Amino acid sequence: IKMSIQDIVIQVASSTFASFAFSMVFHIRGINTLISSLGGGLGWLVYCLLSYAFPSDLIRYLAAGFIISVYCELMARIRKSPVTVFLVVAIIPLVPGGGAYHTMEYLILGQTSLAASTGIHTLAIAGCIAVGIFTASSLIRLIPLMPPKYRLHKIKK
Repeated sequence: IKMSIQDIVIQVASSTFASFAFSMVFHIRGINTLISSLGGGLGWLVYCLLSYAFPSDLIRYLAAGFIISVYCELMARIRKSPVTVFLVVAIIPLVPGGGAYHTMEYLILGQTSLAASTGIHTLAIAGCIAVGIFTASSLIRLIPLMPPKYRLHKIKK
């Protein structure tokens, strides 16, 4: 299902606001609240825009998790704060809470095959988000080990 631009704008604004609310719950203060909230909106924007290129939601979750992690790693270095301050809040819109809820609902209703398929898909989503975060975090941490001529901030033409 392709989304209109209006739908994407509404969803990104909603996810940014949801991330902002969670930043209040986690007692994040100052500009870090805005930065982490924008990370949630950025992740959902990536997820929505990739719906045009990839029909599989797992690839979109992987890419969104990767982009959010890169964003949070960069903001953590700029703000001299722990990455988790930004990452925990920014990842909120991607968390597959609905899938977990429906899995439990199907189990309670005795629909085990539906519960199993929904549960496996929910775990796959969580796994894709985790792999995206792990990959981005690992790549960012490898940058200091690179020879200086290959580092992005050292290249001058």
